[in-house]
Parts: sequence; structure tokens; C-alpha cells
Amino acid sequence: MKNKFIFTDVDGVLLNWEYAFNEWMEFQGHNPVDGHKDHYNIAKQYSLPSKNVGHNLIRQFNASAAIGFLPPLRDAQQYMELLSIDHGYKFVVLTSLSTDKYAKELRTRNLTKLFGDCFEEIICLPTGADKDDALVELADKYGTGYWIEDKPENADAGTKAGFDSILIEHRHNLGYRGEARIAPLWADVYNIITNNL
Repeated sequence: MKNKFIFTDVDGVLLNWEYAFNEWMEFQGHNPVDGHKDHYNIAKQYSLPSKNVGHNLIRQFNASAAIGFLPPLRDAQQYMELLSIDHGYKFVVLTSLSTDKYAKELRTRNLTKLFGDCFEEIICLPTGADKDDALVELADKYGTGYWIEDKPENADAGTKAGFDSILIEHRHNLGYRGEARIAPLWADVYNIITNNL
């Protein structure tokens, strides 16, 4: 029997982090520049003085109460439910959110409220952390399977660790040319996975 775990990032994959962050940034007095969705880098999106300033704002947002109320991304809710209920998959989450224990609790509650009791494990790395080593550890613990991500470097790290990587398409990653498959919607993720059962 094939591995019944699907490994996934959260922000930009399961949850619409960008929408919630933009709302929070506007409340803080920051407005995005024209064409901001073309950039992954927050400093470029908001014309901030440095990447470090952007990282600090992300870290502040990720540890705020707002992180517990992110909406689902596109059709993620519907197709995760189908994969969980109809096909018996459990999800292992690897997210570069924060090491703050309250942020992890809010993330866990947010995910469980939206997607139900389909999570085997939720792992929170420091804000913006690379996932290379953590993906290798997941492969050692669970074996490999599908790894779903929106950041090209992390999709490639998944492929290197032996996962079948799927990149959720956004404007900031349209130029991706790596080995991961591209999925604009969770319907596409669902079809990739179920067509290979």
C-alpha cells in the first residue's frame, strides 16, 4: 500500500497568508506597491528600507493573534477534505511560521477549524527558515510522498529529499523551471495524486 501521508506547507498552500498579511500591513500604515504580487520579497512588495525590516514585520505578524484567523487558499478546503475522507490521507504540515508556542497553537486551531481532524503532525520552524534539513527528517520518519509548497526553493528541497514535489502557482513563482509539478489549484493537486493511486 502506498504511503497515506501528504506533506504540505501552509502559507500560500493551505491558507491565504498573503491576504491576511496585506490587511494587517494596511492596519500598520503600509501599502503595497503596484505589481506587488510579482514579488516574494516583502521589502519589495511594500518598498521597505531593507529585507531585514520586512522579515521583522513578518515575524511580528506570524506571532500576532491575526495568525489564528487566516482564510483557506482557493479550493484547498474542498479538495483536502476529499483526499482525507474519500482516500484516507493524513497531512503532515511543515511551516516556517514561528517558534512561539502561542503562534503554533493559533495555527493548529486555524487549520483544524478549517480542515478538520486530518493532521498527523504540525511542525513549526522559525519564521522564514529553510526546510532542507526538516524535509530530510520527515522522509526518515514517514517515508516520502507528495510535498506541496509555494516557494520554489522549498519545492526543490523536497525533490532533493526524495519527495514528489508540487508547486502551488502564484504570480511570484510563475518563472519556476525546476522539477516540481505545477498546480494552480488544489483540484490539480487532487488530480495528480488520485490519478497515481
